[in-house]
Amino acid sequence: MRTFSLLKGLPVLEVKTGNKIGDVFDLSISGNGQVKGLLLRKGGLLKKNYLIGIEDVASFGWDGVMIEDSSVLKAIPKIDEYTFESHNRLTGKMLMSREGERLGLLEDVYFSEELGTIVGYELSDGFFSDVLEGKRVIKTDEPPAIGKDAIIVNVK
Repeated sequence: MRTFSLLKGLPVLEVKTGNKIGDVFDLSISGNGQVKGLLLRKGGLLKKNYLIGIEDVASFGWDGVMIEDSSVLKAIPKIDEYTFESHNRLTGKMLMSREGERLGLLEDVYFSEELGTIVGYELSDGFFSDVLEGKRVIKTDEPPAIGKDAIIVNVK
């Protein structure tokens, strides 16, 4: 299990050549809470963005993400789904329980690398609350309902 904040900024390397392809800058997330892939930023001055499907990642290391070769890179289609920080962003969205309890604002997600399933959410109640009490982690085993105004989860 890993959080997005640990993945962000990691280099993506080709196993076959050892070349750095680019850096992870975001996650692509489906409307039912599945991590579809990693968004990769590649290039120097004129950066291009690509999608790597979660199934195309050979391994997730602590210091880099490994892919077999660059043929798995896909041009980013029109994003109708969600990303964690860029288009249709989930960061900062309100999390609510199915019972109608306000849980907090989404700060980070915990996901299973092998399955691409989000298994937990790191929440904030604001700066002062985070300093005094720390951030909350909510675990769930069912897909969320992601809407324009809130994310509805079934809390364990």
